[in-house]
Amino acid sequence: MPAKQPNFLIIVADDLGYSDIGPFGSEIPTPALDRLAADGVRLTNFHTASACSPTRSMLFSGTDNHIAGLGQMAEHMASGDLYKDRPGYEGYLNFRVAALSEVMQDAGYHTIMSGKWHLGLTKETSPSARGFDESFVFLSGCGNHYNYEPQLDDPSHAIFTPMNAGQFWMKDDSFLDRTKDLPKDFYSTTTFTDKLVDYISKSDSEKPFFSYLAFTAPHWPLQAPREVIHKYRGLYDEGPGVLRGKRLQKLVDMGIIPKDVEPAPVTVEQWKSMSEAERAESARKMEVFAAMVDVIDQNIGRVIDCLEAKGELDNTFILFMSDNGAEGAMLEAIPLMGGAGSVTKIIDKYYDNSMENMGAGDSYIWYGPEWACASMAPSRGFKTWITEGGIRCPCLIRYPPLCEAGTITDSFATVMDIMPTIADIAGVVLPRPGEPFRGRSVVPLRGSTWKPHLGGTSPSFHDEEKTITGWELFGLRAIRKGAWKAVYMIAPRGKDRWELYNMDRDPGELRDLAETETKILGELVEHWEAYYAETGMFDPGQEFSMVKHC
Repeated sequence: MPAKQPNFLIIVADDLGYSDIGPFGSEIPTPALDRLAADGVRLTNFHTASACSPTRSMLFSGTDNHIAGLGQMAEHMASGDLYKDRPGYEGYLNFRVAALSEVMQDAGYHTIMSGKWHLGLTKETSPSARGFDESFVFLSGCGNHYNYEPQLDDPSHAIFTPMNAGQFWMKDDSFLDRTKDLPKDFYSTTTFTDKLVDYISKSDSEKPFFSYLAFTAPHWPLQAPREVIHKYRGLYDEGPGVLRGKRLQKLVDMGIIPKDVEPAPVTVEQWKSMSEAERAESARKMEVFAAMVDVIDQNIGRVIDCLEAKGELDNTFILFMSDNGAEGAMLEAIPLMGGAGSVTKIIDKYYDNSMENMGAGDSYIWYGPEWACASMAPSRGFKTWITEGGIRCPCLIRYPPLCEAGTITDSFATVMDIMPTIADIAGVVLPRPGEPFRGRSVVPLRGSTWKPHLGGTSPSFHDEEKTITGWELFGLRAIRKGAWKAVYMIAPRGKDRWELYNMDRDPGELRDLAETETKILGELVEHWEAYYAETGMFDPGQEFSMVKHC
């Protein structure tokens, strides 16, 4: 280990699919991420929650989202008293956990952040209150990448009043007015990077830094600079099925998936029944998505250049990840815009989704489930699914003092492991349960450090046979031990009963073994009950039948 304490850079892409970047088989050029992969390690069996804010709560707490405050997304807790006063369902990163940024700040690190927070909308729950010395943040879950939000200025849309009042943007501990305080040439990916590069450039070279760059791209609305979109003109005219086949082959060629893997079928097939005009529009949406990924990579390259110029690149632990599977439906828009019917009305009134205008700031598009399935193959489903398509994500690490260059590990890992890994590498002692932390009692971590496996002294991140991990969101449930995974999903996604899959032999979760491996299923269900009790989970019953439509 170097004599100087290492720096840390965590980069999170929003709703990026498994094979949407070059190191995981994409046709989209991502030279900056290619460099990170060539110099570091690819984690091909890395898992998150099935949606944005629950994953981020796990990243910053090292524990389960039901403990950390995001047992449900805040957007889906806005009405009624279903979750009122329920611990773990506060809708923000609660104070029962020690935030990673708080721990690093207390350890003497300069803590900086730029981008999407999604872990609290108030000053008391903002990044500045949770351990960040400097921050430029979008507090909410999704927004226009060009800051074009005409509906927010229309008093008839009362649901947008909080955003119109300027409560969704902050710099340090002060709220910003999006109409006055954001740059005129604002584009989310570039502006967030501008801020982080500025923070790093001006940081004290004698003091280590912990930095967090959280993009809102490539989350819908799909928007990107016109000149970048043009680079992909015609590339997706053959449709998502052809793209899916090419990416699967590339994943095989890279050694990321076995050549005999049986991929899950596409959940919704639309391309074959589309008219030529509809196919052209669908392909254009994917072109815009590709451009968004392209711009993400360009800006990651800028951060790498900044670290290199500062002489800090090789002393910086860099981790890149997606927060969940690709987005196949407009999950957050339904509550944010007042319901599915309101979404259409608002888009029709304020936005131009003509073919020529797609990708511009005054367009509002998303690409749908078939493209999402293409990027998540061989896994089943996409964001919000509790199958691998919702929770298995790309992850890269570059840190030369520890990681062997150009390696791949298929060892099972979760986002909860990031906090203990960073603390271990930094030599920082984590808060102990029962001991006061910043004047409060905090819960223990559920994640484990990756340092032994990354350093080559352990064959895996966890005990591959004994580690038990659970997931739940919107009433969809999963529990895993070793290669065995039990899943419970309501129809039409699931069978309204527990299903059982062997992930080593069946990564697409196609062959349900619940009726033949009853003993294994029974054991996993017992583990589920223990997980349910340990996390203080609340069962919403059929409150989330909305997942049938996502």
